[in-house]
Amino acid sequence: MVGRASTHQIETRGDRVTKRFVSAGRGEAEREWRALRLLAEHSPGLAPRPIDADLAARPPYVVMSRLAGTPLRGMTTTRRHTAAMARAIGALHEAVPRSVVAGLPPASWNPAAAVAKAQALRESRPDLGADPTVAGAYAAGAKWLDGLDTGRLLGIDTPVLGLADGNLANYLWDGERVRLVDFEDSGRSDRAFELAEVAEHISARTPGTFDATALLGEFDLPGAVARRVREFRRVFAYSWMLMLGPGGPARDRNPPGTLERQAGRLLDLLG
Repeated sequence: MVGRASTHQIETRGDRVTKRFVSAGRGEAEREWRALRLLAEHSPGLAPRPIDADLAARPPYVVMSRLAGTPLRGMTTTRRHTAAMARAIGALHEAVPRSVVAGLPPASWNPAAAVAKAQALRESRPDLGADPTVAGAYAAGAKWLDGLDTGRLLGIDTPVLGLADGNLANYLWDGERVRLVDFEDSGRSDRAFELAEVAEHISARTPGTFDATALLGEFDLPGAVARRVREFRRVFAYSWMLMLGPGGPARDRNPPGTLERQAGRLLDLLG
């Protein structure tokens, strides 16, 4: 979720992509290689095909096939796009056997980390400017977060292989289907968390349109799962708002007015 400096460098030669990991503190190269190999076995075509890797190199690298397609970030998406996106997410969550998923390390961005991030941001009281709607959203979000039953929320419903990054730039549309890239944070995750992460990622607020409601409507979610998705959406929406204030880590990468729009979105989710 959180904005980070680039974790990798990309070199493209013909139909191959080499990804060199300048950051390795979260086991990024190992996570990427593991996920690509699992998907090549259980859902070929959903992600780049793994070709080679040297995880002990400095920096470590992974070589994979190059995927054709246009990132969904910034696109005006239609129901066709969101339906294809849902199929890709469903394949990611369902293809790898549960027994295999159970043995995976947790994704580096996970439910506990997300809640802790929101709580830390709330306690830091970041400068959010003087807009009254933003101030109201901050107060409403803080009250909700203080009363959140984290024990209930953090109980995993359906363990899945998760991408752990809802950035729409990771979803490539080739005219027929959506495929996935960038698995450096991947691992064992929670289905409700993963769906909420995509629905509320700040990349969906950039120019272009993305209908999170349409995406989530493609999934037949039991009531308990749908409620957890809603709670995680609130966690993410609140955290993003707190990072969009003057001097905030997400401020400069988003167009003017994003903070105010995010405040309105949070209030809608809390309503």
